[in-house]
Amino acid sequence: MKVSALVVDDEQPAREELCFLLSQTGLVDVIGQAGNGVEALGMLEDLEPDVVFLDVQMPGLTGFEVARQASARQPAPHIIFVTAFDQYALDAFQVNAVDYLLKPVDPARLDQALGRARRRLESDRSGSVSPGAVAQIVEMVTARQSRRTQLVVKVDERILLVPADDLIHASLNEDVVTVVATHVTGTSNYRTLDELQAQLDQTVFWRVHRSYLVNIHKIKEIVPWFSRNFILRMKDAKATEIPVSRAQTKRLREYLQL
Repeated sequence: MKVSALVVDDEQPAREELCFLLSQTGLVDVIGQAGNGVEALGMLEDLEPDVVFLDVQMPGLTGFEVARQASARQPAPHIIFVTAFDQYALDAFQVNAVDYLLKPVDPARLDQALGRARRRLESDRSGSVSPGAVAQIVEMVTARQSRRTQLVVKVDERILLVPADDLIHASLNEDVVTVVATHVTGTSNYRTLDELQAQLDQTVFWRVHRSYLVNIHKIKEIVPWFSRNFILRMKDAKATEIPVSRAQTKRLREYLQL
């Protein structure tokens, strides 16, 4: 039996692309498309879809606000968020929504999300997002949006703006925070690593040692060290080696499933 779906996105090309991908699966009957949150709520009332593919960022009612109101319905639809947010900001979605999809939607990930939705439907579980869960997600994403996407780096007499994602590692020595980015090495305008880390996505930027902050996406190699600890070899030009503290070694092992 096909799954009935409502596709909600304020951008028509995105809706059409997702509807095309859904049609290719042969598992979904798209019974409606909505271009905004208000329209989506009206169609939820009339159509009662099994699954809602819900964009996060829309004018007026956001995807979170639509999900909050949809979760109060009986039966509540299963929510699959569709978003341009990166996967590290969206870990919380997996706890409460059926799944999330990143734009542009990958067909293999779409199949995986549909499999999860079908399993919930077949077992008659509730796939709704509770108001409390949505509030938690909103809080996390709002916090992420408030973080800086650019950092100030001083190089001699120059003051440069560097994308936060370009940061490879930062270190503290004698109250000076040195920042090493993809193309720039200089000093930060923050006095401590704690202050710097507070402005960054802490799921990506880890304080692996009291004197070092690293971008886990910029690790080139993980070198086993004595007492089952690690040294990180980074992707900067010098292939800087950074020690990992005992406490962070445990976190790193869990993250890498070592």
